[in-house]
Amino acid sequence: MTSRHPSLDGWGTIARLLPHYRSTLKLGLPIVVAQVGQIALGFIDSAMIGWYGVDELAASSFCVNLFNLPIVLMVGYSLGLVPLMGQRFGRLDRVGAGAIFRAGLWSNLRFALVLTVIMLLLYLNLDRLGQPEKLLPLLGPYYLLNLFGLPFVCLFSCLKQVTDTSGRTAVAMWIMLIGNTLNVLGNYLMIYGHWGLPEWGLFGAGMATLISRIFMMVALLAILLRTDSLRRVRLGFFRRRLPARAAWREVFGKSSLISLQLGMEQAMFSVSVFLMGWLGEVALAAHQVTITAQSIGFMIYYGLGSAASIRVSHYWGQGQYRNAFRAGNAGFHTVLVSALFLGLTMVAFRHPLAAMFTDSPEVIALAEMLILCAIAYQPPDALQISYANALRGAGETNSLAVVAFIGYFVVGIPLSYALAFPLGLGAVGVWAAFPVGLGLAGVGYYLRFRRLVGGRWLG
Repeated sequence: MTSRHPSLDGWGTIARLLPHYRSTLKLGLPIVVAQVGQIALGFIDSAMIGWYGVDELAASSFCVNLFNLPIVLMVGYSLGLVPLMGQRFGRLDRVGAGAIFRAGLWSNLRFALVLTVIMLLLYLNLDRLGQPEKLLPLLGPYYLLNLFGLPFVCLFSCLKQVTDTSGRTAVAMWIMLIGNTLNVLGNYLMIYGHWGLPEWGLFGAGMATLISRIFMMVALLAILLRTDSLRRVRLGFFRRRLPARAAWREVFGKSSLISLQLGMEQAMFSVSVFLMGWLGEVALAAHQVTITAQSIGFMIYYGLGSAASIRVSHYWGQGQYRNAFRAGNAGFHTVLVSALFLGLTMVAFRHPLAAMFTDSPEVIALAEMLILCAIAYQPPDALQISYANALRGAGETNSLAVVAFIGYFVVGIPLSYALAFPLGLGAVGVWAAFPVGLGLAGVGYYLRFRRLVGGRWLG
């Protein structure tokens, strides 16, 4: 009798996984392109504001960093729809997918309302956040424009889960690319006052961002309402098929835990900014250079990991647990190859990368050291992103928050502090802790995925 155990080694053979590699890339590349486009927009936004004025750039940077966490939490909350809708799409229950989307949309809007109120309270206390007095007149209006944009970010993120989980990832990609182009054009017109428009400076940049967010939400909604293949999804949305309270509880249970997991990961990096600040301006600047340089890598991993999550959810909904297991592992392999390639590229070009952002010899020298640390950071990041997404696809969210808390809060943050200060490694110590925290979380996610999905396959 042939043992099935070798097939459960978490890797499989190349021949068996080739179709999964192709499908992951086909589904994931549009997500990658859209996410990299967002990073590029951030660079262009900062440059266009920076060319207008240093104070405007400082106010913009402060505001953008404040809004990063609520946006990450909202996007994470919307990801709770992936297993619920993806599994229904997998078993061709489009009406059921529409019904769960109805509950998910209302749940996401309530969550967005809570975050918006919290950010409004922060706005009312801007003068108590320790920012220079001269920045406050610039901060206020720009902050409000970002605040008004939060509901549209929420709606777009929810609508995106419909097109993505149905396998149409290119739809959101094109809308995001067009929206980014509109944002850049709006910056040109409204920051500097071209084509007869007023010269609004930072307010103009905020207005351009708000307009692009409204456009992306409206465009995606229009496509969802007009796409024939999604007609049964619309039918399920408008026809209440699931008990409203039960459906809302199901969405809330998945979404809140995913949002919590992503929020804890983001918090680890947010705390590292404070640690770097304690080490001085050079350390903080070098940290920002390194984070910015490797942010493209995160978006690549996120895109491919999201594709794996969608594919796992489809197979899980069909009861094809062997293919769900292979899809999750194939997703990790594609992300890992990307991580190794990106890490080696960053190391090879570390000096020009650092010099792109500053001409300070001290900052460049330290940034080069941190970029060397970043190569050790890439494989653990690939591991944790891949298997966290694979678990989401299988609908397993309970373990995500527990593993994240241990990896990021119990190990990652305290280790960063210990290496940086008591052990005297400084900025390098902060970065040396990242692979440990992320790697521990990644191993935890993988073991849970292996036990859950592999165990279901073997019965």
